[in-house]
Amino acid sequence: MPLPFLTADRDLDGDAGDPAPLPHAERDHWRRPYRPGPWRVGAAAVLLLLASFVLLSAMIIGLAGAPIGAGVCLAVAVVIILVSVRLLRVGIWVSAAGLRQVRLVRTTTLPWSAVTSVRTVQQPVRWLGLPRTVQGQALLIGGPGDVEPRTLVTDHNGDFLTRPGAFNRAADMVAAWAAEQHG
Repeated sequence: MPLPFLTADRDLDGDAGDPAPLPHAERDHWRRPYRPGPWRVGAAAVLLLLASFVLLSAMIIGLAGAPIGAGVCLAVAVVIILVSVRLLRVGIWVSAAGLRQVRLVRTTTLPWSAVTSVRTVQQPVRWLGLPRTVQGQALLIGGPGDVEPRTLVTDHNGDFLTRPGAFNRAADMVAAWAAEQHG
């Protein structure tokens, strides 16, 4: 009895023909040049767990006969779910149109023509976005009229804490996108 799910049924030599393009081959679609980190995913999972408890309490309150309290709990659960989804979208996104920095409350998009430099520097950075600073690396971009370069990501944020290799790959990927769009 063959078990195809346990074996690799593919051509390892690469001469199987012209494969379909990968989804990220579309240069016009926004994509993140790195995977979300475990701290960010863990925080979103905890928020979703909290939302499930709030939804359960909304159901219990609604069955007990207090529709206003159930509605308030339902609204709180929806806000928690929206925050957790937004938390997963936080980060740097790139496309042929430019560079997008998504934060929890605000999103900033820069066209590639407004990005003059992309570099990684050693500097004090915030640990997980908290006020405490530690020595680390930051990915900075500069614009044509910028006095001070803007920090995109650091190696101590929710995506790259304890993953220095992932930070280096992401910084190289953003620099490669910038070089490709200017070149």
